[in-house]
Amino acid sequence: MNPSINLSKMLTRQTRNLAKATWSSPFLSSCLFSSTSSPPSPTHLVPGAAADVADVTGADDLVYIDPPVSSSVKPLITPTLLQPRVVVYDGVCHLCHGGVKWIIGVDKYEKIKFCCLQSKAAEPYLRLCGLDREDVLRRFLFVEGPESYHQASTAALKVLSYLPLPYSALSSLLIIPSPLRDAAYDYVAKRRYDWFGKSEDCLVLQEKELLERFIDRDEMI
Repeated sequence: MNPSINLSKMLTRQTRNLAKATWSSPFLSSCLFSSTSSPPSPTHLVPGAAADVADVTGADDLVYIDPPVSSSVKPLITPTLLQPRVVVYDGVCHLCHGGVKWIIGVDKYEKIKFCCLQSKAAEPYLRLCGLDREDVLRRFLFVEGPESYHQASTAALKVLSYLPLPYSALSSLLIIPSPLRDAAYDYVAKRRYDWFGKSEDCLVLQEKELLERFIDRDEMI
């Protein structure tokens, strides 16, 4: 037999065996035929994405979905339409109302505004300061700005600081430690109904000429 013919048959047999081994091995097949392999399956689109988006071809085309907000967690919302320098006070207290009338009379530049605690307009201010109505019934509230509020004797002295002289000079009493000042304030506040009386409705309704200085005037009218 011709030796060249035997060599040719041997090479043919080895080539066939190599081909079979290649196709039967996923690793070798992927290495040898990666350039001709089928493309990956299309990316699944998130429901709610644009209907005409048929494929995702690059990082710039990725659709990002914000994580859902838990319904059990209430987000902190800071009101954006609140006014500065607002006194929130017990509107049915005769002593408190007398103090409001005095401030309106001397505040010729109208820097201070007012809101009755009993009105709905007071609620955003309470939320902003993290207080409830009982807190303000004990100690009136002065909201100086978005991140500044005061109660009790400090609130009273801060209000005075916005009035013209000589009244603004009384704000210098802030140098007295607040526990001492608040002790005197609390003593009077606890007895104010017994000493000065209490009304059924906000007292400003009896003097409607004062309402222009109240942020809750529309509600009360």
